[in-house]
Amino acid sequence: MNTATRRIALSVGDPNGIGPEIVLKALDALAGVERLQVAVFGPPAVLERAAAVTGLGRLLASLDLRAAGELPAAAALPGQVNAQAGASAVASATAAIEACRAGDFDAVVAGPHHETAIAQAGIPFSGYPSLVARVCGEPEGRVFLLLVGGGLRIVHVTLHESVATALSRLTPELVVAATQAGMRGCAVLGLSHPKVALFGINPHASEGMLFGREDQDCTVPAARQLRELGVEVTGPQGADVLLADRRHDLYVAMLHDQGHIPIKLLAPQAASAISIGADVLLASTGHGSAMDIAGQGIARPDALLRSLRLLGGLS
Repeated sequence: MNTATRRIALSVGDPNGIGPEIVLKALDALAGVERLQVAVFGPPAVLERAAAVTGLGRLLASLDLRAAGELPAAAALPGQVNAQAGASAVASATAAIEACRAGDFDAVVAGPHHETAIAQAGIPFSGYPSLVARVCGEPEGRVFLLLVGGGLRIVHVTLHESVATALSRLTPELVVAATQAGMRGCAVLGLSHPKVALFGINPHASEGMLFGREDQDCTVPAARQLRELGVEVTGPQGADVLLADRRHDLYVAMLHDQGHIPIKLLAPQAASAISIGADVLLASTGHGSAMDIAGQGIARPDALLRSLRLLGGLS
């Protein structure tokens, strides 16, 4: 077991969502874990409010709190979606990523964001991988999402975009890059030589071109390239067949729903979402900001706690 101390930069996510509450609950659950050092990035007033509703005021004095993502009091409204809160979430996460790039931390864990709030702020954003790419100076399409939960690890070649746009971007090179990033993510999680399975694009991986040429032109040559690189890879095959088999360590999904649905079915509200492919490793929750219960102190920290444990080397 790795006993080195890990330093995590933790941003609160959307300050009007459940992020501040589950941040405090997760840190309370990790109290006494000496080899994990966590600094919290977010608006101090928001964490004070969360401490009041969760009954965790005693934690505030011991927090390593880095003020970031300033939020006007008039916009600090639990459960409400607004542009100021969206901008705050991005600013807090950006500060955490930049601190990690500077060498102050080993990894970043980010609370759940709200994409509509961020869009209202006029900020280009298609999930944390896009933000990591932008801050780290990487092409946005080369930072990928690895979902972990329910005994599965699924890396996504495309993510938050229309199916038509995703299909226009899918190439053998992009599939290979996502697979390699997923393998590096597995290595960070302690699995050095994963068995890889490629999902097909079409049902049954196009059934020998019966359903189109997409797999013949993309996933088939990608699988060939990966084998030439020495990767132990199965496929492309239908996602349903590969998932039913459950013999692989890493699955490669071509489209958002191929990867999200099985993870969220098996690990509802408990999955970790890891952005991989840049020089900063960032994990978030596999769920959203749950505006319907924000500010009530009843949100569960399971997914955030799992992300902290994963990147903290505790599980």
